[in-house]
Amino acid sequence: MYTTEKILVIGSSGQIGTELVHTLRQQYGVDNVIASDLKATTQASEGPFEVIDVMNTTVLNDVVKKHKITQVYLLAALLSATAEKMPKFGWDLNMQGLFNILDLAKEKLIQRVYWPSSIAVFGPNTPKQNTPQFTVMEPSTVYGISKQAGERWCEYYFNKYQVDVRSLRYPGLIGWQSAPGGGTTDYAVHIFHEAIKNGSYNCFLSENTTLPMMYMPDAIKATIDIMQVDAAKVKIRSSYNLSGFSFSPTEIANEIRKHIPQFSISYSPDSRQQIADSWPQSINDNEARLHWGWKPNYDLTEMTNDMMLHLKNK
Repeated sequence: MYTTEKILVIGSSGQIGTELVHTLRQQYGVDNVIASDLKATTQASEGPFEVIDVMNTTVLNDVVKKHKITQVYLLAALLSATAEKMPKFGWDLNMQGLFNILDLAKEKLIQRVYWPSSIAVFGPNTPKQNTPQFTVMEPSTVYGISKQAGERWCEYYFNKYQVDVRSLRYPGLIGWQSAPGGGTTDYAVHIFHEAIKNGSYNCFLSENTTLPMMYMPDAIKATIDIMQVDAAKVKIRSSYNLSGFSFSPTEIANEIRKHIPQFSISYSPDSRQQIADSWPQSINDNEARLHWGWKPNYDLTEMTNDMMLHLKNK
């Protein structure tokens, strides 16, 4: 168990944060991982918890000094579909929150920062298949624009101020422990819940919309791995491509039918279809594999088996 770090997770009650806090506490000890969000959640009864608005620099500074924080995982953000409904707020939250944390690191109040990027940085002119680490981006959503800008600022703070900031471009994430948070790939979580409850699902994307995805345990593993690896191995300070597997709604429905043979799916594409169409269908993450040894454990079949097992028990 690691005991020298004091870790703050901001936005800890979201889809990623819920599982990340649990895993970090297993590794570093409950008292060394401080969860935080806009309001107290069940996490407050499980270990240290602070109510933090990442836009409030006074509270942020006070919490960092109070707990002698060494690492921050900044997960607070407005996701793709939600940010399209509130573009100005989405931009302000996603960018100012990042600046507030980078500035703490610049002033040496914290030693290491994790900030997640996304495949939303890619746009309609990006190569769709095997999308490389370095390529045309041109994102077409508020979320994607903020993530691309954030990548550039992370790299800038590393080069200019030696801020040890690390980042991953997440694909769509699928997990069973918490509700999805307003992303375009959230259908791949909803579909499991609806399959078990109702035996059917009406999908907001079209049947052959193939997108890069990842099972949450792999995402958590990658996130902690990149934060624990020696700084010299982190050669990209904007954000690393990260890949698990790709599938369409049709393909995941077929996997679910192996468990629920009568499961049916229908399709009613909405505004999220346009967002999905602008994103890659598969991701090349050779740099992450080469630089710091990334390798996923789950494919579509293994993920489906695990999701069904846990959700049925839940």
